[in-house]
Amino acid sequence: MVAIRVIREDGADPAVALPSYETSGAAGADVRANLPGGAPITLDPGQRALVPTGLRIEIPQGYEVQVRPRSGLALKHGITLPNTPGTIDSDYRGPLGVIVMNAGQERFEIAHGDRIAQLVVAPVVQATFELAQALGETDRGAGGFGSTGRG
Repeated sequence: MVAIRVIREDGADPAVALPSYETSGAAGADVRANLPGGAPITLDPGQRALVPTGLRIEIPQGYEVQVRPRSGLALKHGITLPNTPGTIDSDYRGPLGVIVMNAGQERFEIAHGDRIAQLVVAPVVQATFELAQALGETDRGAGGFGSTGRG
């Protein structure tokens, strides 16, 4: 098990739960909105906002935290994260905010304490990038964007 150290931002509401796995088989830990003063954020269709969580995290070297949408919010309300998956690097120590977008047809309100995204801890492999004269051949070759089938 990997330990992610967490501290609360100054002024964050300590009653808002830390990220948590809602079931024993969950890959993502739900993270909640921690809104200054508790005032909700209302998103019109097409609008996006940076939603504060009131947290800062310390990720061990060799890992990242991916920020992903919650499927229920996406299906029922069109609420998504435009930079999915967002990556939090192990050397970042700033505030944890979530960029939330309303891709739905109706206004959507994010209330203080609402679960807004999920955090997935993943190992990181860094590579070297080497300039080459040619690349190896494959059956697919340079085909992309639907070249292997419909779509």
